[in-house]
Amino acid sequence: MLQHRFVEFIPEILEDGVLYVSMEYCTAIHKCVCGCGNKVVTPISPTGWQLEFDGKSISLSPSIGNWNFDCQSHYWIKKNEIQHARKWNQYEIQEGRDMDLKIKDDFYSSADDKVKEAEANLVKPKSKFWSFNWIFIFFNKF
Repeated sequence: MLQHRFVEFIPEILEDGVLYVSMEYCTAIHKCVCGCGNKVVTPISPTGWQLEFDGKSISLSPSIGNWNFDCQSHYWIKKNEIQHARKWNQYEIQEGRDMDLKIKDDFYSSADDKVKEAEANLVKPKSKFWSFNWIFIFFNKF
């Protein structure tokens, strides 16, 4: 079981069994639940982890796979509880990494397309020539 603490800044020394959540910096950090002592950083973003807070407990999704650690622990955090998952083989790890890259690429290329579309639909200002003539004609009538 993990406790959660909402903090602005992540403390330098992490306590065992505590999930630190910084909403300001969209990050959750905890010590690996296997006991190896490594810091596990889970960025919260549309293409990273999603955090669910029900007012009492926290869940993170997707699972946490510590593939770069010697322990290679793999688990879920659901309602402050650790649910251990099986270790992945190298093929599954690579497939997961490839899928993460694809999700990020799709998300950000889609965002770029939306920006380009919005820019294309902006109302273009009239030329200065017409604006100047309009002002000239308007003031010459009086």
